[in-house]
Amino acid sequence: METAAQPEGLRRVAIDPISRVEGHGKVTLLLDAQHRVQQARLHIVEFRGFESFIVGRPYWEVPVMVQRLCGICPVSHHLAASKAIDVALGIGAIPRTAEVVRRLMHYGQIMQSHALHFFHLSSPDLLFGFDSEVTRRNIVGVAAAYPDIARQGVLLRKFGQEVIRLTAGKRVHGTGSVPGGVNRHLTAEERDLLAAQVPQMLDWCEQAVGLAASLYAQNPSLYDQFGTLRSSWLSIVRPDGALDLYDGVLRARDADGRTLLDGADVQGYIGLIEERTKPWTYLKFPYLRALGPDTGWYRVGPLARVQNCDFIPSPRAEARRQQFLAKGPVHATLAYHWARMIEMLHAMEVIAGLLAEPALVDGNLAAPTPADRPARRAGVGVIEAPRGTLIHSYTLGDDDLVTACNLIVSTTHNNQAMNESVRAVAREYFDGREVTEGLLNHIEVAIRAYDPCLSCATHALGSMPLELNLVGADGMLRDRVLRHGDGRFERAAGMAGE
Repeated sequence: METAAQPEGLRRVAIDPISRVEGHGKVTLLLDAQHRVQQARLHIVEFRGFESFIVGRPYWEVPVMVQRLCGICPVSHHLAASKAIDVALGIGAIPRTAEVVRRLMHYGQIMQSHALHFFHLSSPDLLFGFDSEVTRRNIVGVAAAYPDIARQGVLLRKFGQEVIRLTAGKRVHGTGSVPGGVNRHLTAEERDLLAAQVPQMLDWCEQAVGLAASLYAQNPSLYDQFGTLRSSWLSIVRPDGALDLYDGVLRARDADGRTLLDGADVQGYIGLIEERTKPWTYLKFPYLRALGPDTGWYRVGPLARVQNCDFIPSPRAEARRQQFLAKGPVHATLAYHWARMIEMLHAMEVIAGLLAEPALVDGNLAAPTPADRPARRAGVGVIEAPRGTLIHSYTLGDDDLVTACNLIVSTTHNNQAMNESVRAVAREYFDGREVTEGLLNHIEVAIRAYDPCLSCATHALGSMPLELNLVGADGMLRDRVLRHGDGRFERAAGMAGE
């Protein structure tokens, strides 16, 4: 925790860095003399320029390169990029074997990421309480107090990672998906090794949903109020309205469940979603163009997906979804955890079905690249990453090099919502109170519910605001330059620009 006086008489409190999330970010609060919150912001201070340095690379390198955005959800970028390049090359459909292997890879990613987030990163808060001893709020503390829960979390994640290893070649940053398909089958032995673990994994996933539901039931007033906000929802769904985390059409609904858009082709996403920047963060703020920046923001991820779909096409997860929605739409931010476990159960059911597919071990691996090039070599790949809707868009030149790249990642979609949740928690818990470590953790709990991946989100270059501070060896600030989002440069008054 960092505190500092502000020129206007407000006290600045910073949570820097935010803990138990992927990447680097901070939260700043401005408090007056009575400890009342005057401002609360989530700042993403990490910077990565993937949209720029992908340009100029040959298209076949893109699926491997762009996944380096992240070590937690690389499969999502690997597959979204592959799908986009498929379209840009004019490949209408990939072989059934390729789709089965890609889907298995993706649902293995959903498994490992959801297990990691719930058991390793969030369960210490949920099991011990937000104000519990800081030395206890970690996976080691969970293992000591709840050894069975910790063990199940570790082994569920391990299973998901093994699925990734066998389909992508490595647990992290594999090479299994290529333009037009994949580069390997599973062997019968590999398939059978995974299939033998399915009954146990399904049972543990059911238990995980039960745990999340029981935590909610133990303190419904907390869950219903903590950082809760009404919002619209965005996700892809199968054309028949079913949940599909690998492919589909765009759907958005408002807070009351009314349809804002449906059946939208992902290739036309740019006409539906706009992004704006703000000078105090590297993370953009997307919104639905039709509604504008003030009312068009939305949420993505598990809580959005289980409500945006008409049904989950696997029986165990759909039964749990019906229980989840028994009292109507759910807007509680902490309900992300419950929805996340429902999705993990669904992922395991899908994996069980894919392991029974004959195409997994035999069949064509990739579609040939068409001899006739499309008139415009551009493509969009959209996938539901663990954290929410992920959009990759590429344009290729006649020399097969990338000429343009745009990414909108899950955490970026949730940016406005995370800031709104931070403000809601700050107003509820901080106003008029002395700041303590436990209170600061309340802010982090609200952010962690979204499972943000800050490394993925800070990828852009060009119009993003940038602040540069030049500090001398004596620790004194020598120069400060600010580049605004519109490209204007501003130097702090009195700075010589040494």
